[in-house]
Amino acid sequence: MARTSRHEKKKTFSNIGETTPVPEHPSLEEVYEETPFSEAFWTYLNYVMLNIFGWFRDLLRNARIENRKGSAENNPTGFVPLYQSYESFYTRNVYQRISDCFNRPIGSVPGGKLDVLERVTDDYNWSFQFTGNKITSINLGSYNYLGFANNSGHIAENVINTIKTGGIATASTTQEFGTLMQHQKLESLLAEFLGTEDAIAFGMGFATNALNIPSLVGKGCLILSDELNHTSLVLGSRLSGATIKVYKHNDMIHLEKLLRDAIVSGQPRTHRPWRKILMIVEGVYSMEGSLCKLPELIELKKKYKAYLYLDEAHSIGAMGSRGRGVVDYWKCDFKDVDVLMGTFTKSFAAAGGYIAGNKDLISHIRTTSHATAYATSMSPPVVEQITSVLHLLLDDNEEHEGHRRISQLAWNTRYFRQRLTKMGFIVYGHPHSPVVPALLYSPSKIAAFNREMLKRGVAVVTVGFPATPLVLGRVRFCLSASHTKEMLDEVLKHAEEVGDLLNMRKSKLNPKRPFHETEV
Repeated sequence: MARTSRHEKKKTFSNIGETTPVPEHPSLEEVYEETPFSEAFWTYLNYVMLNIFGWFRDLLRNARIENRKGSAENNPTGFVPLYQSYESFYTRNVYQRISDCFNRPIGSVPGGKLDVLERVTDDYNWSFQFTGNKITSINLGSYNYLGFANNSGHIAENVINTIKTGGIATASTTQEFGTLMQHQKLESLLAEFLGTEDAIAFGMGFATNALNIPSLVGKGCLILSDELNHTSLVLGSRLSGATIKVYKHNDMIHLEKLLRDAIVSGQPRTHRPWRKILMIVEGVYSMEGSLCKLPELIELKKKYKAYLYLDEAHSIGAMGSRGRGVVDYWKCDFKDVDVLMGTFTKSFAAAGGYIAGNKDLISHIRTTSHATAYATSMSPPVVEQITSVLHLLLDDNEEHEGHRRISQLAWNTRYFRQRLTKMGFIVYGHPHSPVVPALLYSPSKIAAFNREMLKRGVAVVTVGFPATPLVLGRVRFCLSASHTKEMLDEVLKHAEEVGDLLNMRKSKLNPKRPFHETEV
């Protein structure tokens, strides 16, 4: 769609949202470019050299020639070691070198900009000291998709009033005295927002998966899990006692093969039919920026009479013309997804998670889940934060705040992705995903990119092995409705500078070429 030219009025939060609707025709296309051979070679060599020098330094430490600065386990008899030997080795000799790029403390709300607390080290990252300075930076690292992470405004005032009247904790579980009227109102709004019969909220997003999957499946059941599913889904699946089979990421052919084999062969040894077959997927995969192929998943679910569990942690609020996640984005029927799960920690700038579905499902979870029986229910001010945001998102008027934020995020995502791609970076993920990973390859570049961007006033998250494959270290940009076009232009300018400094702009599928704003 054509945009206003540079001679016309300056784009503001409101006029971008008004003139740029979310695309009506989603695409399944995602392109994943291979790491260039030269980068793969140098990355492997980088790790080989780090390991060689690491083993040599460990010999010096064991011989007491070099001081051992890290803590060491005494290996007491009769106890399982806390760490695997290589895990400890990797932490000492690889992670420690770049640990200043991780666990950075901040001193402000994680809005469009944030304050990073400056730290220095005099012992090569074994310890850090605060300088007392703050580095004000454009925030591309937080999951503040809709820009609600604020400490001022009417939502913040509502939360403060709730603290004054209802306190900060329920001091009880959902099944005891932890259910307040506010919780019931929130769950009713959630069901309305998602178009389901009922919903239930929990105090922790990770536990929503880890503690509820075991209440849905158990022994004699089969879980088919995407290979890139989040750790909370993996843990919940393991705790359930069900048989788990993993399929290649977003590979519907592989998934269908596993479904057919499961129906034909049944359970191991007995060959009895599986009690349930549950497919578990994410809406937006947080490390790849990819979307699940929901229309095909629903087709397979119906064809083979399986169940579908959809984790919308990174997509609820951030995807779809109404912010209702990937179901909304793909224009699917919410009732075709058996278990709708999501978290409030990202688009809602709160805490906790939810599960939505039919009344029988939610009633079963209320009575059998460890999360309702043993975990303290959601804090009242957190409930108020989520409820206030839901009221905004339920208002479909395009002139109002909720819709403007959704449209702003969609425009920011397309603009940033297209410009980054045309700069020659290897960019992963779906064209409309607000999670934008760009490949950095080696651990040295992971650290260098992070440090150089912070020097230029941009806070980013960089990740590498073991969170990613060995040669696919990356920077993960997270877009937000709180970012202005001027902020994004500044980030892109610095990314281009650092990209040239580190020789990162090596895409063959998308070589460097001019960008025209009319393409957004």
